Amino acid sequence: MTDAADAATDTQQDAPSMRPAVRETYGPVDLGNLPIFAGGFINFGHWHGINLTPDRPLTETDRIRSQKDLYRLVLDAAALPKAPTVLEVGCGLGTGCALTVREHDGATVTGMDIHPDQLTRARAAQAELLRGEPLDGNPRHDGPRPLRFVQGAAERMPLPDGGFDAVVSVEAAQHFPDLTAFARETARVLRPGGRMAVTSFFTTDAAPGRPAELAALLDTFANGLDIAHPVTALTDAATAAGLTDVRATSIGADVWPGWDRWLSRWWDPGTWPRNFLAAYEQGILDYYLVTADKRG
Repeated sequence: MTDAADAATDTQQDAPSMRPAVRETYGPVDLGNLPIFAGGFINFGHWHGINLTPDRPLTETDRIRSQKDLYRLVLDAAALPKAPTVLEVGCGLGTGCALTVREHDGATVTGMDIHPDQLTRARAAQAELLRGEPLDGNPRHDGPRPLRFVQGAAERMPLPDGGFDAVVSVEAAQHFPDLTAFARETARVLRPGGRMAVTSFFTTDAAPGRPAELAALLDTFANGLDIAHPVTALTDAATAAGLTDVRATSIGADVWPGWDRWLSRWWDPGTWPRNFLAAYEQGILDYYLVTADKRG
């Protein structure tokens, strides 16, 4: 099959519906092209080990490291086997998919995103890997191509049962309308013995007033881009889907202060982007790593 045919096959699924804020932000706005998301990643970053002292300005190198390290945290939590098959849900520009291929020998990665514009950008950004070209001079011989992209929604994955050793998602679950359906689909596409590893920001509890509190603090919750899911919505959904050893670990202490320092380049205290840290300090919002296993 030609490269063009591969691309058509991987993209021509039933087009999933998108909420308007998601369609705009990851389409015409092109969030990943903004300087706050340096390096082609679209996440807040994991800032552990990066010097955040007030008298030291953060650099773009620090920012890119933080975003790579968030992926590495998730991939480590996924406990990947040798030559793993990995699905990333909400892959964006595919930069995390590429990191997975390059840092895990023999990895075969499927990047799935709901937005066709993001998939177009991902195909352009990761063209070498899509062609199966050698990594650091080491060809993959006659094995499968290391990377492909498909269009699909987290709640309805156009993928076969039991096809993946790991399902990972990095800072996308705050956009998923139905975490129950996402967990059910994750359980379906995981192989026995596989693992889910998800990181995103969630409300700390299911108090009825949390959505309104976050909408008052943060424009992304007010306009519907982000959804105020409690973290228990995902852990309960994973358990209901039959996944085991479901765990949610707060990593907010290594996310929010660094993210706020980085935002201070562009926004003053009291402006809405700086309220992510305020929501964390008020105990409304936190950043979590959620893992779960499929029985072998």
